[in-house]
Amino acid sequence: MSTRNPRSVFLGTGFAVGDGSIVVTNEHVVPAIIDNKHLEQLAVFCHYKNDGGKVIFAKEVARDKEHDIAILKLTEGTLPPLKLGSLSNIREGQFYAFTGFPIGMVLGLYPVTHRGMISAISPNVTPLLKSAQLNPKLLKRLEEPYDVFQLDATAYPGNSGSPLYDPDSGDVIGIINKVFVQESKENILSKPSGITYAIPITHIKNLLKDKGLL
Repeated sequence: MSTRNPRSVFLGTGFAVGDGSIVVTNEHVVPAIIDNKHLEQLAVFCHYKNDGGKVIFAKEVARDKEHDIAILKLTEGTLPPLKLGSLSNIREGQFYAFTGFPIGMVLGLYPVTHRGMISAISPNVTPLLKSAQLNPKLLKRLEEPYDVFQLDATAYPGNSGSPLYDPDSGDVIGIINKVFVQESKENILSKPSGITYAIPITHIKNLLKDKGLL
């Protein structure tokens, strides 16, 4: 927002796919409402070794709240796209990497890479101690569960939307979407659980196909 100080609010990570004009991130990263009245816009920040970084404005073109995926379209130019891989050979015990901007750009516009093992491929549900903790949202998830990747790696706020990829081929097999919080959100930095979840790439491919972008 041009009238805000600071002008920019950093919300998460994304990665380009397809022809490079399409950016994938988490649904919870993209604001539900854009303040057009005060000229607020979505923007993608990128940094290359030979320049000081640049800002490219973007528009939301698709949103899948159930699988926490959002698709943005750059208003101009392209970025180096990543290749969407296959899940046919994904197994527990395999190592993958994810790259993003942890702690909301506190470390600067320099991407940080973490490496972790797929500890489990399990339904996107969390066991509860009491029935009183159930709510309509959780009940729906229990009725229609889908598998996610559980990683023995630590992601932080700002890593949301990071691509999970094969470090040898660069093929993306998932997108980081949440961290298991063992105490409270306030302690997520000082006492990380070391458990991170990623949404399989299948749901990104389905959303892109539905919108004619793949």
